[in-house]
Formats: sequence, C-alpha cells, structure tokens
Amino acid sequence: MTMDLAQFAKEEYCYLSTRGRKTGKPHEIEIWFVVNGNSLYLMSGGRDKSDWVKNLLKDPNVTVRIAGQTFPATARIVTDKEEEMQVRERMADKYKERERDGSLSEWARTALVVGFDPRA
Repeated sequence: MTMDLAQFAKEEYCYLSTRGRKTGKPHEIEIWFVVNGNSLYLMSGGRDKSDWVKNLLKDPNVTVRIAGQTFPATARIVTDKEEEMQVRERMADKYKERERDGSLSEWARTALVVGFDPRA
C-alpha cells in the first residue's frame, strides 16, 4: 500500500527526524516541503553543509510528520535534472520564492533538492 502524499500538499510545514551522525540521537526540524508524485521533497539552503543533510547522508532512514501523521521514509539527493527542476518550480510557487520577473529566487535556484520516498 502506498501512502497518498497529495493529502498533505497544502500543509505549510513538515517535521523531519534524522538520526544524529555522531550521537545517534533523533533530531527533528520544521521545514518547508512540496509533494511531487509519490515523493516528498525538501530543499537545503545550506546544501550538504546543513546538519540534517549530513545526518541523512550517513543514514537515509528518516521519519516525516505532517498534519499529525508520521511515516518512515528513505532520503535521497535528487540527481535527475528534470525532477530537480519540477521541485524547484513547485517550491518557488508554494512559498513565493520568485523574483519580480517570475524567475526563481536565489534560494529556489541554488538550494540542494532532497527527495523522500515513504516506506510501508
């Protein structure tokens, strides 16, 4: 059974829990997200320097909480250019991260795109 992520599309934030790469303790952050297909996406302005990204690079098994529902997911750095651009566009639209001319803001252009695939 796959989870219908579309039900969360209008929520403002999600809560990502990663396991600390040094301590092994859970770390939770509140962060913007978008849904695209069967995956959830976050963007890291600090790219791979952000603690949460460093943590999931060591252990991609995470939990995500949205609107009171928690589910396990597997994190991955998005490398497919088409998938990456779809996410950048959706994120810019959802969070008003566009310049006056309609182009993507610096954050929307440069942040690291990370995908999360729910696990049963």
